[in-house]
Amino acid sequence: MSNASDILAYLPNSFKTRDEQDYINFLWESYESNYNNEKYPFAFIAFHMLYMSFVYFEVWQIKKNRRTDFEKAMVGFGIEIEKNLLNATSPFAFWEVGEKNFFRFLKLIECDNAKIGGYKKSVDDRNNSAHSNGKFFFNDIGIINTKIDDILRFVDDIQTHSKPIINEGLVVFLKDSFDPDNREYFDDIDQIREILIHGNYLSQKDIEHLLTFDITQLSAEPNYNEMKTLFDAFIDNYKIV
Repeated sequence: MSNASDILAYLPNSFKTRDEQDYINFLWESYESNYNNEKYPFAFIAFHMLYMSFVYFEVWQIKKNRRTDFEKAMVGFGIEIEKNLLNATSPFAFWEVGEKNFFRFLKLIECDNAKIGGYKKSVDDRNNSAHSNGKFFFNDIGIINTKIDDILRFVDDIQTHSKPIINEGLVVFLKDSFDPDNREYFDDIDQIREILIHGNYLSQKDIEHLLTFDITQLSAEPNYNEMKTLFDAFIDNYKIV
């Protein structure tokens, strides 16, 4: 089945709501079922939806950690859409923006026009396979495997560009959450899970990157020791065994 399951490591490690988890599970199961039964066009549609979900999660991290940049990137959107995006409580609210236009948010993590052009090519591929036009697209295992490999390359490239955002999210979290008496959850693990992991929709790849974060770069901060204690709790509970 090609190496399609690799995409799961780029999707959130866990979800705050059951509905979001069920949605991603449904897409993956739809992909697997259609692929195993040689229904490759429908397998591609499900896989593309996983890909777009990944892009939504990446842009959510931008919105959460670079809100001013996110707001500036909405020039040209209608007022209602702009309001909905700013007030969104879930990345899935981003569906309101046309998929091709949505990729332009990735310019905020230094993805240039050439790369974005490649990233959004799969939207045309999905559209071709989804219309009732009497034709089959990607109805061959070799073709769909190639398309999946292309998407996985795009996903990994976007992930690489997103690393500074992930770091920024961790630093903000540590600065805001070091004091158990002045945060959402008293217990370190609850605070990490709900505010850092769920709040940023962190994937396993995101977590693996944060495990390499050099906490000593914050040593000049007045509450460094408390922040380090919280960071150590993150390491202890999410390190790869």
